[in-house]
This record gives sequence, C-alpha cells and structure tokens, in this order.
Amino acid sequence: MTADVTKKKTKEWQRIVQPYLSDHRSSTHAFSSERSALLVIDMQRYFLESDSHAFIPAATEIVGNVTSILEAYRGSNLPVIFTRHANSRGAPASSMKRWWKDVLYEDDLLSQIAPALAPGPGEHVLRKSRYSAFVGTDLEGRLRSLGIERILITGVMTHLCCETTARDAFMRDFDVFIVIDGTASKSEDLHTASLRTLADGFAIPVTTEEVLKWVK
Repeated sequence: MTADVTKKKTKEWQRIVQPYLSDHRSSTHAFSSERSALLVIDMQRYFLESDSHAFIPAATEIVGNVTSILEAYRGSNLPVIFTRHANSRGAPASSMKRWWKDVLYEDDLLSQIAPALAPGPGEHVLRKSRYSAFVGTDLEGRLRSLGIERILITGVMTHLCCETTARDAFMRDFDVFIVIDGTASKSEDLHTASLRTLADGFAIPVTTEEVLKWVK
C-alpha cells in the first residue's frame, strides 16, 4: 500500500464488515458531528518509528487519514482527545507487563505523540496504562462535561486499545464509530477480525471519506 490506505483496500474492508452491521443501525446510530469527540489513540513514536521494536508498518499508512480527520475536527472547533500509552516509573507491575514482557515509560521519548500528529493548543493528552482509555483515567468525566454523546475512534492498535476503548465506551452508553481506514494493527487479519467484532456488537464502521463529508 501507499503512504495512505488505498481506496481499494478501504472498500474491501467495508465489504468484509458489512454482513455484521444490522440494517437498522444506520438510522438508530446516525453519525453527527454535534456532541461528538475525536479520539486519537496511541499514535506515538513507539509505534510509528521504524527503529522502534514495536513499530507497526500499517500505522504509518493511516497517518494521512488521521491527519485529515484531525484537521476537520479542529476546523469545526470540535473536541479532540489524544491518548498516550505509558507507565509511570515505580508503578506496580501489571498484567500488561506480564503479558508483553515490556514496558513503555512516560519519560521515554518513544512514548511521545508522533510529530506529524502533534496535539494542538488546548487539546488534551490522556496518559493511560491499560488497553482501555477509560481505565484509570478521567476520560469519561471529561466527555460527560463536554456533553459528548458520540465518539469517533482512530489510532492503534485496532484489536487492542481501539477495540477495548470502543467496548468500554459502548458500555458507558456512548455511540461509537470506528474509522476503518484510520485505525491499524500489526496484521490485516487482526485488523479485520476486530472490525467484524465491533460492527456486530459495539461500533459503527466508517471511512475517512464519510467522516470528512459529515464534519463541516
């Protein structure tokens, strides 16, 4: 693929998830930018720089799409929240550390948001240490205080932090939308498997092109 996810690939993913999306959801979960917030999940140097051992090649392919959506939200003065996965030094060992045998600390330069997606003035960067952006953070309270009803998810990885955050958002009664060509995993199999699961039970799959038409 090129530097951005190709339209051909995006259409293929749309075809894959369509059987899992019930017909009634287009009316009961119609996207509106009003009362929506954009989540940019873990688009950090750790995952985006080729010399990092955690580099995800597919993550570089969505940067253009995420940037386009980010600029649209900024242009419409809509809320944008970044998440940054990083542990504080001295924190107790967690299941994440036992599972991955690896820890990314908040003072590591690789934990920073990738420069191409640098947060702007007033945009909140939420540090998390679990897959879900809701666990151990003030995300829900922040969203409630802004009157948010709909969440648009972009970032990495689709099958881990994006999916878990989407599930938790759904369980908290937010309407959830996931950008199929604005999220990425370490393999296409994991990406599409997650999209199927989310489309069946938790989130509406959308494309960058659709979002840009909706956010004006």
